[in-house]
Amino acid sequence: MSGPASDRDTETRSVREGRAETVPVPGAAEAGPVSHAIFRVARLHRMLAGHLLRRVGLHPGQELVMMQLWGAGPQRQADLVRLLDSDAATMTRTVRRLERAGFVRRCPCATDKRASLIEATPAGHALRGEVERLWRELEERTLGPLTGDQRAAALELLARLEDNLTHSAEPSA
Repeated sequence: MSGPASDRDTETRSVREGRAETVPVPGAAEAGPVSHAIFRVARLHRMLAGHLLRRVGLHPGQELVMMQLWGAGPQRQADLVRLLDSDAATMTRTVRRLERAGFVRRCPCATDKRASLIEATPAGHALRGEVERLWRELEERTLGPLTGDQRAAALELLARLEDNLTHSAEPSA
């Protein structure tokens, strides 16, 4: 059954099962309730991350580039693409925006004259403590009152889901 009655039934079932669901699973998505839940959680998580990161002048994803630069030092853009599992066009836009904001700069690569390295500027390094604090806040808001064991179980389950998706995306799949 589909339509409003089916959506109400799904929402009622969710409340009965102890979940306060803000978005009912549409009838067309009933075959993939976990996928629907992942989509909703990822969307909300990204929205909250965006809200928090705006405080320091970053957009979601830019902090990951900065974290990579803080941890490993200057990187070729191609290496950032690989390390962050991005695509070249997205990384180009991200680096360009970070450059305009004054958080990164390009400098010549000593070993490859065709390449340039992306490095954090002093302003970019100054963001580190605040970004780490915002990520702790994001983590706490995401996990709420979960116990240490529940947090570990959630992390393990997410790792298994990521592994499943990685394997299903392989060319032989």
